[in-house]
Amino acid sequence: SGVSRAMLAQIESARSVPSIKVLCKIAAALKVSVAAFLRRHAVNGFEHLAAERASRVVSSNGRFSARALYPEGEPAAAEFHELRIAPLHTEPGTRRAPGTTINLVVSEGTLEVSVHDRRQLLATGDAIVFDADQPYSLRNPGDSEARAFRVTVSPEVPPRWLVPDAAQAAV
Repeated sequence: SGVSRAMLAQIESARSVPSIKVLCKIAAALKVSVAAFLRRHAVNGFEHLAAERASRVVSSNGRFSARALYPEGEPAAAEFHELRIAPLHTEPGTRRAPGTTINLVVSEGTLEVSVHDRRQLLATGDAIVFDADQPYSLRNPGDSEARAFRVTVSPEVPPRWLVPDAAQAAV
């Protein structure tokens, strides 16, 4: 990495605060971004997201719920949610910034997705991708709960999995 063992030992034992340049060298050697050092799951390389502790948004008197399937509180290039929609319920979507995209796949039941003035009926296994900066809604036309998975990709946050190459990291 170009960082001495002594310096690494001091950083590890919290006896020294590394410069950005030193952090970049260490990150490049480990083939991770500097941001990886700040994430909760950086030590293990993963984070278990227990269902019972997941953040949930419930609206429309419980007829709609969205459970976060990603670590919240960290900048992310994408949000991943499990959606549950009660029979015959319509849930309006939240308009996002221009350039934001939603990818939705139905895992159980049927959903009618309305985007601006167009409607698309989706059966189990069907998916749709659309720009989220326009009005949209999700409607369950069926007689049982519908379940879907939604990935919302924001253009404003660079993907956290991008790793600078060694030449950029040394700058």
